[in-house]
Amino acid sequence: MEKLVQIGSGHALGIAATYAALIILLGVVLAARVILRRRGQQIALGDGDDKEMRRRIRVHGNFSEYAPFILAILILLPLLGAPEWLIHVLGAAGLTGRVLHAIGLSKTAGVSVGRLGGMVLTFSSLVFGAIALLVLAWFR
Repeated sequence: MEKLVQIGSGHALGIAATYAALIILLGVVLAARVILRRRGQQIALGDGDDKEMRRRIRVHGNFSEYAPFILAILILLPLLGAPEWLIHVLGAAGLTGRVLHAIGLSKTAGVSVGRLGGMVLTFSSLVFGAIALLVLAWFR
């Protein structure tokens, strides 16, 4: 355990914590958009058959489906001794992907550059992050 704490200290953990904080704040903003629409349209439960409400719920829901995996990667990478550049790359890709997707989905239910780019960045950060975790856990 002493080695784990030692590896996880320093800049890498701070970098990961910064990206995690930004991702969490994005989640709060998306949740607030749902709450504000609920209050404005007086919708207590569900979507009130309001198209904009449905969209905001879906934007927040989609974020909530992927953000925990990005956060897990960001927490575990520094604990396994990942280099700072890798945490920056995966953290920036995950955060940017979630921002782009939220913007794209907020504007249209159809295909958009934001949605496509957001999912490419999100999936890339998840796949490469998972591979990095496996490599660091088993082959280092």
